[in-house]
Amino acid sequence: MEENVIANNVAQAVATAFDGTSSPDARAAAHTYLASIKAGDARVLASTSFLLIKRDWSSEIRLHAFKMLQHVVRFRWDELNTVDRRNFANVAVDWISEISSPFEEWVFKSQTAALVAEVVRREGLSIWSELLPTIITLSNKGPIQAELVSMVLRWLPEDITVHNEDLEGDRRRILLRGLTESLPEILPLLYTLLERHFGAALLEAGRENMDIVKYHAATITATLNAINTYAEWAPLSDLAKYGIIHGCGFLLTSPDFRLHAIEFFKLVSPRKRPVDASSEFDSAMRNVFEILMNVAKQFLDKSSSSSSCNDSELEFAEYTCESLVSLGSTNLHCISGDATILSFYLQQMLGFFCHFKMVLHYESLRFWLALLRDLIFKSKTTGVQDLSADGLSAGQTNAENEKRMILALVNDEVCSAILDVSFQRMLRKEKVHPGALTDRSLELWSDDFDSKVDFSQYRSRLLELIRLIASEEPLIAATKASDRITETIRSLLLVPEPAKNLAVIESMHLALENVVSTIFEGSNEYCKIKTEAQLALHQVFEGLLQQLISLKWSEPELVEVLGHYLDSFGPFLRYYPDAVASVINKLFELLNSLPVMVKDPSTSSARRARLQICTSFIRIAKAASESLLPHMKGIASTMTYLQNEGVLLRAEQNLLGEAFLVMAASAGDQQQHEVLLWLLEPLSKQWIQAEWQDAYLSNPTGLVQLCSETQYMWSIFHMVTFFEKALKRSGFRKGSLSSENSSKTNSSVVHPMASHLLWLLPPLLKLLRAIHSLWSPSVSQALPGEIKAAMIMSDVERISLLGEGKHKVPHKAALTFTDESQFDVGKEACSESNEADIRNWLRGIRDSGYSILGLSTTLGDTFFRCIESHSFILSLMENIQYMEFRHIKQLVHLVLVPLVKCCPQDLWQMWLENILHPLVLHAWQALSSSWLAFLQEGKAKFPDLHGILTGSDLKVEVIEEKLLRDLTREICSLFSVLAAPGLNTTLPSLEQAAQISHIDDSSMKDLNAFACSSMAGFVLSNKTLAIPALKICLEAFGWTDSEAVSKVSSFCGVVVLLAISANNVELREFVCKDLFAAMIQGLSLESNAFISSDLVGYCRDIFIYLSKRDPSPRQILLSLPYITLQDLLAFEEALTKTGSPKEQKQLMKSLLIMATGNNLKALAAQKSVNVITNVSMRSRNVGTAPEQSREDGDPIGLAAIL
Repeated sequence: MEENVIANNVAQAVATAFDGTSSPDARAAAHTYLASIKAGDARVLASTSFLLIKRDWSSEIRLHAFKMLQHVVRFRWDELNTVDRRNFANVAVDWISEISSPFEEWVFKSQTAALVAEVVRREGLSIWSELLPTIITLSNKGPIQAELVSMVLRWLPEDITVHNEDLEGDRRRILLRGLTESLPEILPLLYTLLERHFGAALLEAGRENMDIVKYHAATITATLNAINTYAEWAPLSDLAKYGIIHGCGFLLTSPDFRLHAIEFFKLVSPRKRPVDASSEFDSAMRNVFEILMNVAKQFLDKSSSSSSCNDSELEFAEYTCESLVSLGSTNLHCISGDATILSFYLQQMLGFFCHFKMVLHYESLRFWLALLRDLIFKSKTTGVQDLSADGLSAGQTNAENEKRMILALVNDEVCSAILDVSFQRMLRKEKVHPGALTDRSLELWSDDFDSKVDFSQYRSRLLELIRLIASEEPLIAATKASDRITETIRSLLLVPEPAKNLAVIESMHLALENVVSTIFEGSNEYCKIKTEAQLALHQVFEGLLQQLISLKWSEPELVEVLGHYLDSFGPFLRYYPDAVASVINKLFELLNSLPVMVKDPSTSSARRARLQICTSFIRIAKAASESLLPHMKGIASTMTYLQNEGVLLRAEQNLLGEAFLVMAASAGDQQQHEVLLWLLEPLSKQWIQAEWQDAYLSNPTGLVQLCSETQYMWSIFHMVTFFEKALKRSGFRKGSLSSENSSKTNSSVVHPMASHLLWLLPPLLKLLRAIHSLWSPSVSQALPGEIKAAMIMSDVERISLLGEGKHKVPHKAALTFTDESQFDVGKEACSESNEADIRNWLRGIRDSGYSILGLSTTLGDTFFRCIESHSFILSLMENIQYMEFRHIKQLVHLVLVPLVKCCPQDLWQMWLENILHPLVLHAWQALSSSWLAFLQEGKAKFPDLHGILTGSDLKVEVIEEKLLRDLTREICSLFSVLAAPGLNTTLPSLEQAAQISHIDDSSMKDLNAFACSSMAGFVLSNKTLAIPALKICLEAFGWTDSEAVSKVSSFCGVVVLLAISANNVELREFVCKDLFAAMIQGLSLESNAFISSDLVGYCRDIFIYLSKRDPSPRQILLSLPYITLQDLLAFEEALTKTGSPKEQKQLMKSLLIMATGNNLKALAAQKSVNVITNVSMRSRNVGTAPEQSREDGDPIGLAAIL
């Protein structure tokens, strides 16, 4: 009676709580009462809830009761005794029969099944063994009961595989073991339910009892859902033994259940073969192969005779293809021993690759890429063709034999089909003109196909596939590419408007380029091809080349594409130089066929085409190498003639000149000198004239005037960019920048550009100084509006900083150079300048100018002893305090870093002190204030007068933060260069410094003794430079940027080493007090976890080698909140008992964790994750939570732990 009263009260409270017409006070009272019942006696809560789940109550009340029952099981189960638990379990299982009504809502069936699963999960193996017979018996009563039983069986393993937090450790393993031991009962039951109810559904459907059919169908669906939860972890041999694989395979033929059934195979297919697996695994997986291959064949046969398929069929085919791809990626070995089955499998995968539906083709592309990578790359790197059984184990020999067999099955027919489809699918749907000549039976890539992959990524995969086939079957790849291009060209010649088919012909040049480069480039792969095949390849490419040369295209768009095709033959020309002359002549013919001066913007495509033709010379020069050397004089003569005729623009001259530099690089030093002299002498006559320098560079007004004279402005631009190319292409190679002093590395080698620096650099420095002055307040205030607007960051730069999209060229006349910079190089053809033009000009001059200065420093003595340092430093540092963060970053990266690396030791004082001091001082002031604002207010405030004036507040904040972090990292990178081993060769090692630390201070070297041979010693010995540098180091540990901290920490390590090695009290006090405290503060930030090991190591070094000479380290440690003097003494004693730096470092780490109460987030131990070794989890996309820079309201550093 009392239970009924409580149940009535609970029901009334639930009704009141969910009744929108109840007063707020009534609802509050109801919630209070329900909370008291929930927190009260667990037995009363359970018994009351069992009364309220009956059908007599409303849905809201019943659902509340189910939630209360689950609450009891999850959180209050331990409050029930053994008898109560058994009674609870029996009532829950019996309720399955009670709720098995045709009129019962599905939600309550699901709640019942989940409740039983919760009970088993909490109680464990013993209760499961007791309940299982009851559950099996219950499943025989009817389709509704069987559906509920399947739902229970589904919830149990799913709760395990998703790793619920309330089922951890041993209890999970025990339950999993219980389920595994019960598989001989569970799996046959699931198969029986499938067989019984599918047959019953067919029988009732024949009798047209569709209401009954629905119950059986629901049971089949529930059973398949249950099976899918076992598919992830149950032994594959058991799934085969008890008929699950056969049953699910049979249901693949049923349109009503095939999507649920194919889910089973999606889960089974990627399961890898266990190390201890028997042949039963291979047999079962082979069965899976056969089932899916037969299904795939049926679909492919049907779709080949029909040009369409409905959404359901396509979805099923997609899942089938995905499963076959997984099988081939992980379990191909199961069928690789049978050539017939393997061939059948490859044919189905080829069918999917060639299918007209993009989704199926795209899915199978993953398989073919993975297969050919494995077969071709590994066979080439291991030399499969030369391996013998004597050098391999039996297992290795079998594996290599299987690879040979698979490679043999990927025959000419397969390769041809893959290439045909790949060539056709190189098009993007949005780029194809409605009237274009394309294969309309194929579905092309569209921008809305896959949000995670764009067309360029898809095309790159196709190109990789083409390269793989070309490396294995070069003649087939060459023939297919040639045939495709020939067919496309012929089609173009037959249509009245060839430009409409531009996308079609344009798509194939990348394919041709990849085929040619794969065959003729690399480690002499072409030379390994048989002579007969070489002759055939030569015939194919020679025929295609002559066909391209014979084309008489005049439309700029088609001319541009033709230029791409011709430069694709560069590697071919290396082996067949006889064709070089005809290619060069054709390029000049195309160049002359296009108009030179373009005033109408609508015809700017001609300008772009001319630039592309000139760029083709560079590409051919790089790829053909020495084959162009005999033609250099002829090219030079043609260039001279075109220049004299006034039909070769400055931008085009630059590109052709760069091609000459590339050719000269392979001809020797003498040729390089001659080419540079020929190219630079005309430029130098204009560049060194005092008239233009006095007119435009003597004051800011002159620079403003220069920006209004468009033709001369762009003439200056093209000279500067060519100077940069000359330095890059002549003698300079990537990787030649060394931390060693240039006086050691460059003294014996004269750079071809060395003799040109004296006339090149002075005007450039004046130009850069004039540009820098535009940002000073006194000048910027008086600038015209157009110049001011040009000084603001462009939309492209803002988009790049926001990460909202890729760089977009403002208009079609812009050309992307080989260094990926984008500028409108044809501006000499325009009559008027505008804001965008001036912005591009300023950016181009700045970037190329900085690059020239940085490259010049690599010439060593030629630069440092011949260039006047005062003018150099003045031009860069005069207005450093007004420069924007993005510009300072470029200056440091392109100029300061190589300058520091290459400056001779005896010139450090002259060059480095004067240029580093203003830079480091300003960097400290600007970064310090900006980071302070960012950490306190969440917004980086920095003194940029221009740059970000538009956009939402959020976007502005994001851009400011990005600029702040970029400059911070660049400055810290400069510090890491200062600490580079090559610039600090005379510093002792830590072991040597440890020995020094034990001697008397008077016997130690003075800090100045290190200044002449150690870059870090030089910096620290100059107080005006050292103070701001060390302040940056201290504050960087409190900035939430792990990349910056990792870079600056190497400099701090050298500072510690110098403090140990040198007799300098000020440096020692700084390290022992300020740096030691700052490093501990840095460990309080989670963002420094990556560098925490190094920071702990530095703390260890400071304490061990300096604490006896300075009391600060001990005082700082004793000031921490959770340490006592006894703890510190015990720590010191432990240090004396081990000489291992690793163990001492661990002792320091443990002390810091203990002394701070585990508040050093960088050292916080990661939470261990339970792993069930016999459960194969599905791959799930788990988003990474963004790292917080600091917790709201929390103090940072030592303030948080003292």
